[in-house]
Amino acid sequence: MKTPFEEVMDVRGMGMPRDGQVAITGADPVFSTKFKIGETCAAVVAGIGVAVSDIWELKTGRRQNVAIDVRRAAAALRSTTYMQRPRADGSFENVVNKNHESMIKITQPWLTKDGRWALPHFGLPNLQKKMLALLECEPNPDSVGKAVAKWDAIDLENAIDEIRACGGMVRSNAEWLDHPHGQVLAAKPIVEVFKIGDSDPEPFPEGQRPLSGIRALDLTRILAGPIAGRTMAEHGADVLMVAAEHVPQIREHVMDTSHGKRSCFLNLTVAEEAGRLKELVGDADIFSQGYRPGVLENMGFGPEELAAHRPGLIYVSISCFGADGPFSHRGGWEQVAQTVTGICNEGRPDRPALLPAAACDYTTGYLAAYGALLALARRARDGGSYHVRVSLCQSGMFIYRQGATAFDNSDMNLSESELAELRIDSEPEQGSLRHLGPVLHLSESQPHWVRPTPVLGGNAPEWLDEKVSAVAAE
Repeated sequence: MKTPFEEVMDVRGMGMPRDGQVAITGADPVFSTKFKIGETCAAVVAGIGVAVSDIWELKTGRRQNVAIDVRRAAAALRSTTYMQRPRADGSFENVVNKNHESMIKITQPWLTKDGRWALPHFGLPNLQKKMLALLECEPNPDSVGKAVAKWDAIDLENAIDEIRACGGMVRSNAEWLDHPHGQVLAAKPIVEVFKIGDSDPEPFPEGQRPLSGIRALDLTRILAGPIAGRTMAEHGADVLMVAAEHVPQIREHVMDTSHGKRSCFLNLTVAEEAGRLKELVGDADIFSQGYRPGVLENMGFGPEELAAHRPGLIYVSISCFGADGPFSHRGGWEQVAQTVTGICNEGRPDRPALLPAAACDYTTGYLAAYGALLALARRARDGGSYHVRVSLCQSGMFIYRQGATAFDNSDMNLSESELAELRIDSEPEQGSLRHLGPVLHLSESQPHWVRPTPVLGGNAPEWLDEKVSAVAAE
């Protein structure tokens, strides 16, 4: 069996780095789970380092050394949990959203009438309203548990699909791999990068950072997609978040996944605002989106159409179930991917349980950034427009096949001294913030953000001019 880093390097298609160029140190467990989520994430983050080094070599002729520690990579899987605000007395408190905590308590696996388990997802107000109506219950654990117990698991999963909400039946990994959708994903690499159009090679812009002068549009929300954009900002890209003012968000996730970015509002159902986005695409390098498959295509923002509009564009698609297979139309979240791929099924010895970190989300976000970096390098060498595709379920399968590690039943976590080494301070308009910094180490272009997390919608829908962008990226 290949190591997770070997799988990551297979996507790159250039063999393994030379000895001594990549150092992955440490081992799981970091948190209380048998799954090697820290080691898997560290392999992907190391892959990002190699992809950045490839770009650096194209720009400077030099490669960089890459280092990542497993415990630091694991911390990154819970970065929102470690975000803090200062108190008046000078101490710090965690940034907590009570409504989000209440949602987590009911977005859990529940026993069904046929003795199986199912997980209904209550993540955002619009989805929660649909789910409560379907189950005819109140948003509290006792009511949800009793409501789910009236259903057979597969019937509930199908009913959730019919109302276009999110959730799933808890499956074993063997069941998933035997399922037609699991078989489709098993035949694919962990990241798909394929050419969708011809264009001339585009050398990387001048600048002191790997992605200086690279422009990325980020049309994603809640973890995986935003992590991809945040990662590109770590290496100097101008990342512009595009959201609609009426679309619900989770405040603390926006704060933690938006470091280094700018943010604007555009409502794509308004012709003038959709037209402005199309103008922005014309000067972009990366277009990253996390809509359900087919939604943006129907609005004129599909990969082939945008590649024709802007030859050389890197189009990134992030979804729960992937682009192909019988479940590809379904929406989903972290918990749903764990539920269907077999991770949740083995969460505890006595019953299904979710991971103590959003491992599918973060790993998928890092894989999306990795694919985008590889595509940028291919564009620089060979030209072309590229489509990068990743999915939460594919990442869940990637995590599962790394096998198990022994752990005790205590509540494992990083120590306060470890977290202190990882945290940095920033000054967004919303007030002082202490949060995790980038966890990857590079020998020449150490990742960092040049601007604090923005106010959502607080910037104009425009690119920085060339001179300002170059200065800001240094």
